[in-house]
Amino acid sequence: MNPSRRLAVIAPVAIVLALGATSAFAGTTGTEFQTMYTTLLNWATGYLGKAIAVAAFILGAGIGVARSSPVPALAGVVFALFMVYVPTIIDSIMTATI
Repeated sequence: MNPSRRLAVIAPVAIVLALGATSAFAGTTGTEFQTMYTTLLNWATGYLGKAIAVAAFILGAGIGVARSSPVPALAGVVFALFMVYVPTIIDSIMTATI
């Protein structure tokens, strides 16, 4: 397809998309899922999340002792950090407005 014909096809699509663009609503719509989101967020940031993070570290440390390697323990620490920080990061990304 030659460039002028390609432009003739792409330009109207680009104009329609530009006119239809609105502000981001990623974290403000879909209220029917709000209860599920709140429950999962509370689990991840509450005692369940802390218990999973501690269990991951203990499991990694146990495997590290069995293999005589600190790498599994470090993987447990990294997993624990993810359990602590990732819910906050995801919430910040999803509720950000432009």
